[in-house]
Amino acid sequence: MKINRILLLLALVLSGVFGVAADDGDGDFKIVATTTQAFDLATILTDGADGFAITGLMGAGVDPHLYQPTESDVQAMNEADMLIYSGLNLEGQFDTVFEALREQGTLIYALSRPVKSAGFIIGAFEPEAEVMGADDPHFWFDPRNWEITTLDLAETLAEIDEAQAEIILENAAAYVEQLRLLYDWADEGMRSVPGNQRYLVTSHDAFQYFGAAFGWRMAAIQGISTEEEAGVGDIQDTVRFVLNNDIPVLFVESSVPPNVVNAALEAVTSAGAAARLGVRELYSDAMGEPDTFGGTYIGMIAENVYIVLQSYQCAGVDVVIPEWPEDLLPAPDESILEVEC
Repeated sequence: MKINRILLLLALVLSGVFGVAADDGDGDFKIVATTTQAFDLATILTDGADGFAITGLMGAGVDPHLYQPTESDVQAMNEADMLIYSGLNLEGQFDTVFEALREQGTLIYALSRPVKSAGFIIGAFEPEAEVMGADDPHFWFDPRNWEITTLDLAETLAEIDEAQAEIILENAAAYVEQLRLLYDWADEGMRSVPGNQRYLVTSHDAFQYFGAAFGWRMAAIQGISTEEEAGVGDIQDTVRFVLNNDIPVLFVESSVPPNVVNAALEAVTSAGAAARLGVRELYSDAMGEPDTFGGTYIGMIAENVYIVLQSYQCAGVDVVIPEWPEDLLPAPDESILEVEC
């Protein structure tokens, strides 16, 4: 059924049923961004530059691993001059449509490309084979990777519109300063947790970059894609890991159903261990609602840091939550800063 749907959408692209409306006389350079992170970055870089029209496909809390393009998505992509996507097979249901659009002349840009070229992509570890497998697509969880992506996308957009290149590149430079403030703030807080307690147990393996950035180790019930369903054995392995390492907190993700984490927590507590869920859901594959703190890239990363530190604090771990930098925007609201354990 899934294959038939993708083939139908591909046929609509190739047949031109939707038409190619990129040159419809309004003069806008039409950009379609697949994920919430892609839309956020494209919007920031083109702020103040005329003639860019940006459309986002996926909303808050949407799992890009499983998301299938709708007819309206294909229509938007078919009318676009440029498609910005995350890459590394994150949007696995889009690959065939991407190829068709590339053949008809649409500029296809992968945000992960400059990070992979720089050698900062993590391979997924396959324990049974003891080898590194497919690339982990969650590269944006290290703000230093997002800095690389920001600068590369800015250069690409500046080449597209040389008349407004200065605006785009200035936006990128200002945003990079923000990303560096974010990284320094997050690094201070995350490394305040004692080294032997820095474990992040989550639903699926989306946080390897986040952990590597700030000196934490990861444990996930599912693999890097949510297409892989967790079995009883996966839950049991996680339970043993939590018990053996005396891990006090397990985290639910905003774009992944909580059932497997709840099952693992129940087994952990049944074994007599003192463990709890995180104070809120972590953002993994998608940002929060528009016009909220977590609805921005900076807010998404920062709120995850707050959630981790607050959760460990509630579990009795001695942590330091640094003061928010005055020049880092947006600033968190009181609902994020104040939490009841």
